[in-house]
Amino acid sequence: MPTAPRAELLEGLEQSHYGPARSAEPEFSLISPTFKRPDEVREFIASAAQLAGPKSRFEVILADGTPDDSLRSEIQAAAEAAGLGVTVLYRAGLPVSDARNAAAAAARAPWLIFLDSDCLLPQGYLDSVGQGLARDAWDTFGGPDAAPPDFSSLQKAISFAMTSVLTTGGIRGGSSGSTATYYPRGFNMGMRAEAFWAVGGYDSQFKCGEDVELSIRVREVGFRVGLIPEAVVWHKRRATLGQFYRQVRRFGSARIALAQRHKGQMKLTHAFPFAFMLAWIAALALHLSGLWTQPVYLFHGYFAAVLLLSSIQNRSLGVGLRSVAATAVMFAGYAVGFAAALLGRPYR
Repeated sequence: MPTAPRAELLEGLEQSHYGPARSAEPEFSLISPTFKRPDEVREFIASAAQLAGPKSRFEVILADGTPDDSLRSEIQAAAEAAGLGVTVLYRAGLPVSDARNAAAAAARAPWLIFLDSDCLLPQGYLDSVGQGLARDAWDTFGGPDAAPPDFSSLQKAISFAMTSVLTTGGIRGGSSGSTATYYPRGFNMGMRAEAFWAVGGYDSQFKCGEDVELSIRVREVGFRVGLIPEAVVWHKRRATLGQFYRQVRRFGSARIALAQRHKGQMKLTHAFPFAFMLAWIAALALHLSGLWTQPVYLFHGYFAAVLLLSSIQNRSLGVGLRSVAATAVMFAGYAVGFAAALLGRPYR
């Protein structure tokens, strides 16, 4: 269910502040849950510190659930090195929805921007957000994620798999060619604080898919929701295909939970990876048995298109080859999570 009153959300949490003093009247509160991964948190803080414009226009709030409380000292060092004020809310094992809600309760700005700690902010990010809001007057907005040139080949491949119209219909990357209604996601999602509290914030029962579930409720009550295409974040995602598989497996399970909670939230596009994997397995079995050899070549053609498009976009055959692997892993992980949730055994 949606959140408790704001004061209750901060009960039992330790609050610390590192670096320069908090801005008294920031325009934006940059919020992220954290859980271990000190390297990516240091990079996140460093990227926030180099945002264009005065630092008084924003504040950074991290809600940390690292079990052994080892991350706060890393955050302190990173904040002081970057010359950036960072507020930290801490409780061992703090879940992601509770973390985001608590950080929102501690925020001072009229705009809450929810990010993932594995994201990096380009220097002009807040300028792009401000220009987009002035142009379109959204109450809730999202922005795309992408991979800059200095990301590894695997990071670029995973980014392609997650954002391309050819692989996901563009629904995660905010593509203008998207095949579905756009719902902002928690790696890059902002909303007016009044809109956030009007719908009750994040539903703490959702351990994955909580960002989309919130976006659905914001749309349902009539707030203006849209994409700011130029408000891009650099999303590092997972470091290995195994980690990526486990992540998208949870996404597949979350899709069933979203459909159960919100009528009309199961579209053909959401079931596509599950159907794709069933059809691919069937085509391979038919081909190997010699009963019907032609269908498998349709899948060969699809992956050849992934290879070609990614290689062209990234100007690298190596990234293109890794994109084929990342796309196959994405479909497999999502399909397994989707099927498990259908059978009443969702992955968390």
